Amino acid sequence: MAFLLFALCAYLAGSIPFGYLAGKIRGVDIRTLGSGNIGATNVFRSLGPKPGVSVFALDAAKGAFAVAALPAICRIAFGGASPWLPVACAVAVMLGHSFPVFLGFRGGKGVATGLGIAIGLAPWSALAGLGVWIALFLATRYVSVASIGAALTVGCGVWFLDTPAGTKSAGAAGLAAPVAISVMAALVVLKHRSNVARLVRGTENRFCFTKRQLAKRDALREGAGR
Repeated sequence: MAFLLFALCAYLAGSIPFGYLAGKIRGVDIRTLGSGNIGATNVFRSLGPKPGVSVFALDAAKGAFAVAALPAICRIAFGGASPWLPVACAVAVMLGHSFPVFLGFRGGKGVATGLGIAIGLAPWSALAGLGVWIALFLATRYVSVASIGAALTVGCGVWFLDTPAGTKSAGAAGLAAPVAISVMAALVVLKHRSNVARLVRGTENRFCFTKRQLAKRDALREGAGR
């Protein structure tokens, strides 16, 4: 019962739609702006840097809270916790973010929440994924390309860069973390399928650091629309 209770808590924590709430604070529904996604990228583009960064940090905190704090609370409250609990909480919080009960099961793409999970369960892979994200973002200025690359890096890197505590002696329970992280990374990539389609069509949004880049992007859009 404790196992199920804490997994449910992780799902409900993941379901907290910080992007949606950030929009409501400003009197708008973020789902009607930009891409319609409740994630940090759309919040950043639609509402500005401060709410965008805040939403990213809060979404990442959900993942870290689920895999670190909830199992610790369980150990304190019940004198121990199943070795499966951190992985169960990781899966539950990701499902909550991607399919939140509070928004009709239509949520974000899981990049920030996945980062928080990886920091808790596979920190070296998380660091590698963050490095890949930064490199791809600076090289392409596509958030989607950076996010897909980072997800693939974490999903593959967890098997080489991180050895979860007790993996060799815990059998299936020890292997559950890298398996779950790889599956969640695949979910992040799958949630970006619309971005991939726009990349193929050449209509995906590039992040613009300067007015010149913004003007060039708008000119290309205008030319494509003729």
